[in-house]
Amino acid sequence: MEGLANPAALLGALVGAAIGWVDYRIVSGLLVRKLRETNRSATPAEHQDYERRIVLAQRILMVVIVPAFAGLGYWLGRTLSGWGI
Repeated sequence: MEGLANPAALLGALVGAAIGWVDYRIVSGLLVRKLRETNRSATPAEHQDYERRIVLAQRILMVVIVPAFAGLGYWLGRTLSGWGI
């Protein structure tokens, strides 16, 4: 069973993505809380821009963390199943 569709690797990717999602939620929550504590916006426009940047940071985190954990899970699943790299 060669190729990318190794069941153990796909299961590892699924588990990795789930762990990545949990990690994203934890890190994102901590980041948002700390950023909101440091908010020094004087006007509503500045506050709105600050909130927009927080949402952008959350999206960047999600795009980086979840696929990284899925890739790590895929690699671990493939390696531990005996199919190698």
